[in-house]
Amino acid sequence: MKVLVALILGLGMIVSASLLKDGLTEMRTGDRYVTVKGVAEQEVNADLALWPIRFAATGETLEEAREKARSSRDGVMAFLKLQAIDEDSVELQRMDVVDTHANPYQPENGARKFIITQVLMVRTEAVDKVRQAAQGVSDLVDSGVILSSDYGPTGPTYLFTRLNDIKPEMISEATAAARESAQQFARDADAELGGLRRANQGVFQILARDQAPGVTAEQQPVKTVRVVSTFDYYLE
Repeated sequence: MKVLVALILGLGMIVSASLLKDGLTEMRTGDRYVTVKGVAEQEVNADLALWPIRFAATGETLEEAREKARSSRDGVMAFLKLQAIDEDSVELQRMDVVDTHANPYQPENGARKFIITQVLMVRTEAVDKVRQAAQGVSDLVDSGVILSSDYGPTGPTYLFTRLNDIKPEMISEATAAARESAQQFARDADAELGGLRRANQGVFQILARDQAPGVTAEQQPVKTVRVVSTFDYYLE
């Protein structure tokens, strides 16, 4: 009877040890994975242009300043029309009127002046037209328009708004590149590539095509869209 009990206990220990060994082996196998990154880049053209045209007019009387401001605004609109930019794409974004006499820091013997500053915002999908017009902005100065650099940058801003249209294709490209890297790693490690353990799509970046100090993506009509995705693959 004692011999039978001992045999049963012995067999139980052997089976338990075998199961424990298999479990540890599977655990170690499950921990074997490789982390790889897939990069996808695509060159795109801006599809929206924003161009704030800021100009100022001065006069010793409010009426004089208003007349000059009106003349400058007509000059800007004529310039844009000459560049084939639709009038509906232009709107008055801001107008400020300053009476220098109301400035407490103005010298008592200083001449009174009125300063009118206006901002006309051009918003259009005709990016090439805005790009061409910006090259000839000196014509505005020649016509007597006093351009102002107050309230931010004066040049056009070029935007790409159709990121969602190219996301699927770029994610697919990044995934394929990552899997190719993982397969190469598995071959070098004398292992088989298993299933996907974890995936991180990454963040899409819209960068300047010509990356240089001080150059931003918004300044360039042509941009580079980039995404870096991260994947974990099991190794068998």
